[in-house]
Amino acid sequence: MRTRRQIFVHGHRGAAAILPENTVAGFRYAIDLGCDAIEMDVGVTRENVLAVSHDAHLNGVLIRGLTLAEVEQHIPTLDAVLDLAVGNEVHFNIEIKSFPEHPEYTPSPADFSKLLLDAIRKHRLESRVIVQSFDFRTLIEMRTLAPEIRLAALWEGAPRSLVEIAREAVAAIVAPEYRLVTTEEVQAAHEEGLLVIPWTVNEPGDWDRMIAAGVDGIITDDPAALIEHMREQGDERRRGGGTT
Repeated sequence: MRTRRQIFVHGHRGAAAILPENTVAGFRYAIDLGCDAIEMDVGVTRENVLAVSHDAHLNGVLIRGLTLAEVEQHIPTLDAVLDLAVGNEVHFNIEIKSFPEHPEYTPSPADFSKLLLDAIRKHRLESRVIVQSFDFRTLIEMRTLAPEIRLAALWEGAPRSLVEIAREAVAAIVAPEYRLVTTEEVQAAHEEGLLVIPWTVNEPGDWDRMIAAGVDGIITDDPAALIEHMREQGDERRRGGGTT
C-alpha cells in the first residue's frame, strides 16, 4: 500500500498546447521543463523506418507509402527523438499507431512490434520505454518478444473494468481516457499491481480529480502547467515515467 502520492507527468506528443505536436522541438521543451516522460505516436515508412506521427497520412498521402526522404522533410524519425535520451532520465511513452480496420496502413502487429523493439534496443532504452496501443495485438506481440518492456493498454469508449483491460492486453499499465477514471477502478487496479495513467487531461479541475482518484501518471498537452499546479497543491512527483 502506498503511503505517499506519486504522480508522473507525461507530455502528450511533447507539449502539444505549447509547441507543434510530435516534433523534436516539442519533445526537447517537455524534457527541459522536467517531464517524467514524453508521449508520442509512431508509424512506418515504405522502407520500414519508424516515424513520429499521430496520423497515418502526411499531407493526404499514406505514410506507409512514402520514403524516408519524403517523410523526414516534415516529421521526425523515432531515432531522432530517442536521441534526446542523452544527458537526462526522461522516459519515452511510445504509442504503436495500428489500424486493425486498415491493415494496409502499417506492418503486421508482429512486424511493427519487432521494428519498435529493434529501435528501443538500438538506443539501449529498454528500461526507459513504455509501449502503448489501442490495438492489443501489438502489445501481446511485444510481450512475447521482450517481456521486460513495460506495456500500457490504451482504452476509450464504453466504461470497462481496468483490470479486465490490462489482462486482455497482457499489460501492467492501463491508460484510459480520463473521463472513464473512477477512484474505485483505480483502487481495483492497484490491488492487482497495475498502474493507471489516463489521457489527455488538460484542465486543473480534471487534474485534481485524477490526483484524488489516485492515478499514477497524467498525460497532458500542457505539462508545464500541470507541474506548476501540482507544486502549488503540494503533490509529490518522482522521476520514473510511471514505475513503482
